[in-house]
Amino acid sequence: MPGPVGDAQGVFGPGHLGELTRHLPVDLVDAVVEETRTVQRRVRCLPSRVGVYFVLALTLFPSLGYLRVWDKLTAGLRPSPHPRPSEKALRDLRRRLGPAPLKAVFEVVAGPLAQPRTPGVCYRRWRTVAFDGCSSVKVPDHERNRAWLGRIATAVGWAGYPMLRLMTLCETGTRGLLGAVFGPIGEYETTYAQRLLPLLTPRMLILADRGFDSNAFLQQIADTRAQFLIRLNHRRRPGVLAVLPDGSYLTRLGNLRVRVVDARVTVTTSGGDRWSEHYRLATPLLDHRRDPASALVRLYHERWEVESAFYALRHTLLDGLVLRSQDPSGLAQELWAQLTVYQLLRMAMVEAAESRPGTDPDRTGFTIALETARDQVILATGRDDTTSITVGSIGRAVLAGLLPSRRTRISRRRVKAPISRYHSRPADPRPTRSRRITHLDIDIHQATATPPPPVVDTPHDVRRVSLGPGVPGSGHRNLTLQLMAADPGRAWRPRELAKALGIHNTKSFGTQMLTWLAEGFLRKIRRGIYVLADSWTPRTEGLTAPTIP
Repeated sequence: MPGPVGDAQGVFGPGHLGELTRHLPVDLVDAVVEETRTVQRRVRCLPSRVGVYFVLALTLFPSLGYLRVWDKLTAGLRPSPHPRPSEKALRDLRRRLGPAPLKAVFEVVAGPLAQPRTPGVCYRRWRTVAFDGCSSVKVPDHERNRAWLGRIATAVGWAGYPMLRLMTLCETGTRGLLGAVFGPIGEYETTYAQRLLPLLTPRMLILADRGFDSNAFLQQIADTRAQFLIRLNHRRRPGVLAVLPDGSYLTRLGNLRVRVVDARVTVTTSGGDRWSEHYRLATPLLDHRRDPASALVRLYHERWEVESAFYALRHTLLDGLVLRSQDPSGLAQELWAQLTVYQLLRMAMVEAAESRPGTDPDRTGFTIALETARDQVILATGRDDTTSITVGSIGRAVLAGLLPSRRTRISRRRVKAPISRYHSRPADPRPTRSRRITHLDIDIHQATATPPPPVVDTPHDVRRVSLGPGVPGSGHRNLTLQLMAADPGRAWRPRELAKALGIHNTKSFGTQMLTWLAEGFLRKIRRGIYVLADSWTPRTEGLTAPTIP
């Protein structure tokens, strides 16, 4: 029989991950292996527990082969040498385990990492998290991988490697992962994100880009009772339900009542250059007093923390290399292992940041933690320290090399690969190199509620009402909604509305009203007679509602 479970002299000795073992103890791995029914039938030189740690170690050393990684796991296990298995035995060990135990391990360690009081973790009482996808994870060009992921077409031909899409739910304050899914890039990002929705709680605020702004997806987020702040596609022009004093306005997206903030963010760089971009954000946080529009615009910038998480995964931990496995099962195992190691490193970094009150986890260096963790694997130190409350070697190294406070910078977004699926944008006004931002100006487009002017009989004196440059769709639809909202109990005919608004082509206007009827803005009570839909009648106190003189 082998030695004790924790004995470095037994066959279980190589089952460690250095100091990271304190965040993934052997008892947890044993429980996962037993739960997934992958326990070895006979204890030989490569038990299942050792296999789990070996696969995780492969992620720590992505450029090394199986035997070199095994040597690092056993280098610090002295004085008695451990048997050195063949590469085939290690490959068979991976096949015997499969992806199930690694997936289960990740699901155990995944989740929020920081306390609510940790700086940068929460906005008011909500923990900020973000959805996003990464479609640049390359896998070996093998027929079994191509059968699952397909081939990638580029502007210059077929890509050299198949790619898979990784979708994560990330805690923006620590860049820790709450969950992840992956698969072929042919599936939409929202399809993968829907599988992560059960991880949301009412104590979270989700940040997401324009790819997640569909009415159905927003309703699914609202059903979880989580808050959200999502950028809308610039082609979406929601109707104005009511105007708030800070310039934002209420609208409806499907059956969901939300608040929309239209803002133009202008930055001035150290070189004197100026660059601006328009943002249209939607949120169910309707109170402009507690959640000012400018605060929401600044909060949306936290969404980019998930991009930093992908950079650490793809370029720091994996070193930009292609994954090892040549079949879907091996790819799944390898990717779950990579996500697990990434999460363990973040756990050590957050533990270090919280040991020094007032330290933002943004200041902890991922590269420092990774290199220190590699050293601890080779030295096999800290592998049995699972109960200590002190910060370990990784934490001390992270605290000794804290990064400066986050600097506001800007640069052109581009891909430096010589052959890329992404084309450069030479018209992009942003600087090619990173520049420091010296001034940031947030201009909230003031949505006004100007009442329609009196009807003038002279055709040449017809005037149109402007809702202001910041209100989307400030044409006939919003003017009609405002006019009908002034007298919600009145029934209107298209001809009456057209005359009140100074519109001469009543036939075309009647066709437009049919479109608004289908979109849910209006309700038809009789043939050719319309009233304002109940959901579009302003009822909130403190809103600017149009009045007809």
